[in-house]
Amino acid sequence: MKLEGKIAIIGLGYVGLPLAVAFGEKRPVIGFDIRQQRIGELRAGKDATLETTDDELAAATQLTYTSDPDDLRGCQTFIITVPTPVDNANRPDLTPVRMASQTVGRLIGPDSVVIYESTVFPGCTENVCVPILEAESGLKHNRDFYTGYSPERINPGDRTHRLQTIVKVTAGSTPDVAKAVDALYGEIIEAGTYKASSIEVAEAAKVIENTQRDVNIALMNELSIIFDKLDIDTMEVLKAAGTKWNFLPFRPGLVGGHCIGVDPYYLTYRAEEIGYHPQVILAGRRINDGMGRGVADRVMKLMMKRGFPVVNSRILVLGLAFKENCPDLRNSKVIDVIEALADFNAKLDVHDPWANAEQANHEYGVDLVEAPEEGVYDAVILAVGHREYIDMGAEKLRTFGKPGAVFYDVKSVFERSESDGRL
Repeated sequence: MKLEGKIAIIGLGYVGLPLAVAFGEKRPVIGFDIRQQRIGELRAGKDATLETTDDELAAATQLTYTSDPDDLRGCQTFIITVPTPVDNANRPDLTPVRMASQTVGRLIGPDSVVIYESTVFPGCTENVCVPILEAESGLKHNRDFYTGYSPERINPGDRTHRLQTIVKVTAGSTPDVAKAVDALYGEIIEAGTYKASSIEVAEAAKVIENTQRDVNIALMNELSIIFDKLDIDTMEVLKAAGTKWNFLPFRPGLVGGHCIGVDPYYLTYRAEEIGYHPQVILAGRRINDGMGRGVADRVMKLMMKRGFPVVNSRILVLGLAFKENCPDLRNSKVIDVIEALADFNAKLDVHDPWANAEQANHEYGVDLVEAPEEGVYDAVILAVGHREYIDMGAEKLRTFGKPGAVFYDVKSVFERSESDGRL
């Protein structure tokens, strides 16, 4: 088998668009998204996620965009890149991937291949997605159509580690399909591909990539809690320990975003389905999920020590995105800091030069300020290390606060002497 026909990319977010652009430079591609506003901006040559530049969009001369599923008829290969979040109880929310499977199932024909890039638990493609594809199409899996899996490894805001420069794991539902899927991605991936032995192995590899990072960061966060109680600066401890050749360079922080703070729950969900209750993974998740309120507690403690009552205080939070130099607000843990302080009737202003104000209001009910006032805040919290804040410097950031106001550096961007506290 060889995948030579037109490709349909389902979902044009942080993962799907770079993929569509890369393939669109080499062969006909139709990018599909249910958001008509998103299709409109892409047709105008703009990407609000900033994952692709105007020049990169223009270079994808064989890429077209649509929100009409009928436009995808005739495609041989369908690549599904929709999000897979968790619900309020931290259970996998497969609604987007189920809906995408329904849409694609109505469009596939003989010898079609449906490739999933969405992060899922091991066995999801076979046990959840394939039955939907079969029901919608009336076709039989591995006889009439086939499936593949190639987990996304996009790092939002990272201009160094791009789609083409990251090794791509691939897998297929039969040996021949696995070879075809691997060859397909080999057309665009400069760093090379790795053909896994099965789709389930590839699914499992994806979730443990971020689970490993999550557990390591949880350890750093727990150490930060301990060292704070001992009045020892965590970053100075890590700097000293880092002189050993095999000490891993993880740091404490707020763990949000669409991957690290979500993927472990997909693995633990599947583990509990088969009767095993994970301990280390869930313990790490509890620590990381509690860090936002932990930051708020530290700030309030510092404020009270300096004679600034928290109730009716004015606090400035700098940064809302889940990471620096990126507009991505998905699963940002900064909101936990904000909500914890708001519980004590603090009045908060939130500023972020990267985030979309409309999206911030829609996602979190937060109204971003265009520019912070100077000399009015009882505390200033540097929550996200955007380069704009780093360029300002700690001294300038302090001027937003009243004389003696607390300046807390969540990301440990500045030296210890330049802030009143940091993780």
